[in-house]
Amino acid sequence: MSRLWKTIAVVAAAGLSAGVLGFALFAASVMRTPVAADEKADGIIVLTGGQSRIKEGARLLKDGYGSRLLISGVNARTGQADLIRLSGLDSQMFTCCVDLGYTALDTIGNASEAHTWARANGYRSLVVVTSNYHMPRTLVELSRAMPDVRLIPHAVTPAGFETQTWWWSPLAMRNLVAEYVKFLPSAARLALQLAVTPFERGSVATANGNNDHKT
Repeated sequence: MSRLWKTIAVVAAAGLSAGVLGFALFAASVMRTPVAADEKADGIIVLTGGQSRIKEGARLLKDGYGSRLLISGVNARTGQADLIRLSGLDSQMFTCCVDLGYTALDTIGNASEAHTWARANGYRSLVVVTSNYHMPRTLVELSRAMPDVRLIPHAVTPAGFETQTWWWSPLAMRNLVAEYVKFLPSAARLALQLAVTPFERGSVATANGNNDHKT
């Protein structure tokens, strides 16, 4: 029994160490300053969760980074007038080129909503806009749903989110730990899917983004 407990302790310590190291690598990756890449796509998808995401997606649309914009995961109580105000777009452009998705309740739902939208429009590449800490899981779920679509990440740093000394910020640490815990099973599902059905065409472009600290 003594040897068994020692073995359990060693395995537990190794697992804890691997988890801590994995979290450190995850946090360092998402909290680094994003490198902007000037690459356009067929469409743009914004995952709701902050005004800065919607404004950045609208800016990309205006600048021609995609022909249409999908705002995925819109709250049922949020109307078009509210989103026009949040986006900063004029009503004509919003009506012309912005689609709203109301069915997604989580990241897997966002991926399903994006897949339906991209397939309906015949899109083979998408600029993906979400928060920096949320981007890894978003790309994983989108890759699972759309293995044949090229994804171009465009991360947005939420207002008040400390990136330089994130380990001293309770807000940053809380969000990073919660997101890391959610990311692990998503990554495991993707790895399993890759093992069963290897991707043939899809890819994820080098991450780019914009530090948007406005509210």
